[in-house]
Amino acid sequence: QVHLVESGGGLVQPGGSLRLSCAASGSIFSITAMGWYRQAPGKQRELVAAIAAGGNTNYADSVKGRFTISRDNAKDTVYLQLNSLKPDDTAVYYCQTDVVTLAPYRYLEVWGQGTLVTVSS
Repeated sequence: QVHLVESGGGLVQPGGSLRLSCAASGSIFSITAMGWYRQAPGKQRELVAAIAAGGNTNYADSVKGRFTISRDNAKDTVYLQLNSLKPDDTAVYYCQTDVVTLAPYRYLEVWGQGTLVTVSS
């Protein structure tokens, strides 16, 4: 079993900042890609940012220059720094990781429970 625990969501005013964290735990051999998705009310879940094991990153056009994804491989943790937040960024943010478990070395796609980010004055 592999679990993801997210933290850092909340209410913030437009232009403000938040930092989301997502820590993986359990039967982990290795973690490859880690990413953040979001789902706003009435909309489909979308990729916000992703980071490969080697550090290469990918961002949605809507967040480029405002959000930064990073990871601490020693802690099996991924972060998302959200700056210059807009009301359109309001959504539930989900962490997702691609994990290879300890023996018998299965590949798992694991999702967190989600954390709500609300941008409002």
